[in-house]
Amino acid sequence: MSVLNPVGDAQKAMQVMQAGGISILPNDVGYSLIASTPKALHRIFATKRRAPQKLNAMLGNQAHHEALHRVSSRGKEIVQCITGDYNLPLGLIAPCDPQHPLLQSLDPDIFARSTRDSTLLMLLNAGPLHREITDLSFKTGTLLFGSSANLSLQGTKFRVEDIEPEIMQIADVVIDHGLMKYHPWQASSTLFNCETLEVVRFGSCYENIADILQRHFKIQLPEAQLTK
Repeated sequence: MSVLNPVGDAQKAMQVMQAGGISILPNDVGYSLIASTPKALHRIFATKRRAPQKLNAMLGNQAHHEALHRVSSRGKEIVQCITGDYNLPLGLIAPCDPQHPLLQSLDPDIFARSTRDSTLLMLLNAGPLHREITDLSFKTGTLLFGSSANLSLQGTKFRVEDIEPEIMQIADVVIDHGLMKYHPWQASSTLFNCETLEVVRFGSCYENIADILQRHFKIQLPEAQLTK
């Protein structure tokens, strides 16, 4: 009998966020602070003391990627190879279609704080809860945004017990799945633009991703410079 219930946890968190609340959610690359409404996302920004130029990340899956991103055949192969063939998490940055109905339905402020130069950052393939919550997100048309569950510049948290009290206080639901999978890196997801091949952040599984790109696509990424 399973001791975790990702399906039930996702349903509970989604109900909270659809009602305007904030969730702390477990992802393989650390705990995240997620919401779906402008007021809740503003509260996240203010509580984290996040710099105004920082963008929200979107929780996404393959269906979101195919619907919202506009990438070349090489870009699609790269994403499939990393997240599908090798089953690794990826913070994917790629051009998006701002006219897609899902993006058109967003509050303009959320759209502005979640895109830059017509690109959209999407966290892909980040564990069982991530899989279930993004499936609900796509089915219900409720796009989910946020960032890591920590005060800005204080490092990704891989246990709920390590999350600062100020962050815990604004969460309407906390899903605790214990120590997260990629804690040895002590870094959130690697952020990578599959079109420009720019590494925006060196993060979890970066060495694996760099090896995949060199091995299968003859693309040489820079040496890792990990920061928390």
